[in-house]
Amino acid sequence: MEDQSKEIERLRLQVKNLEKLSSLGMLSAGIAHEIQNPLNFVINFSKLSSKLVDDLEDILEEEKDVLPPESWEKLTALHEEFSEIVNDLHGNLKKIEEHGNRATSIIRGILLYSRGKDDEYIPTDIKNLVKEYVWLAYHSMRANYKGFNIAIRERYEEGLPMLKVIPQDLSRAVLNVMNNACYAVYSKSKLSPIGYEPVISVDLRKEGDSLRLSIEDNGIGMPEDIREQIFSAFFTTKPVGEGTGLGLSITRSIIEEKHDGKIEVESKEGEFTRFIFLIPLTK
Repeated sequence: MEDQSKEIERLRLQVKNLEKLSSLGMLSAGIAHEIQNPLNFVINFSKLSSKLVDDLEDILEEEKDVLPPESWEKLTALHEEFSEIVNDLHGNLKKIEEHGNRATSIIRGILLYSRGKDDEYIPTDIKNLVKEYVWLAYHSMRANYKGFNIAIRERYEEGLPMLKVIPQDLSRAVLNVMNNACYAVYSKSKLSPIGYEPVISVDLRKEGDSLRLSIEDNGIGMPEDIREQIFSAFFTTKPVGEGTGLGLSITRSIIEEKHDGKIEVESKEGEFTRFIFLIPLTK
């Protein structure tokens, strides 16, 4: 009877967490939508400023042609200094535009994730999707766990075809597995084994008639009895409040039921865990 009460309490807490996540999803969508407009201004004005810097260079070149020869030597020295500053400005503006576009991509992902139509298959660049959510999981972990830092090794085969998938669902599957991988290496790092370097390896490539995504960590691993239960709904090895026990159950449903694919897991306790998604190239 006591065990049953504990299980009911555990499920109650998980439902409560799910309600919080649902509210957070709605809030995130609203915030993302509001951020989009000022972010567009940042990107557009960085492009406009870069064009103005080009115009400044053109003006200086025109002035050089009309100045008397005795002024050229001084102008040349000024021109070199000016060129260095202009190059720095171009570099800074390019970075602003680059990171602005990255932020825009993340916001689009959040909006798609929260408001995407159910079961709508869209031709998708899987490399960009995977990369985006791999690093989103990493930065999320860094924001929530002080001192978290790992190496992420990525290998993406070039020339992969666009694939018709449900983007908000596939991104959720990648995020779920990456979150678990981050948590596994973080848990192992807290044990402070000598010489341990936390690493997550991401590999995306074509394999036969399927796209193969592998996410492997060198964290705490799993014994066989745990590995057999990880896809069961509400099963979790994390402390109360840190996991709902639904992540991998949902992930398997996304890969196997919605995308007609296959999910495999390999693990050795204390050494590694590897999740493999196999998604048919034709849907």
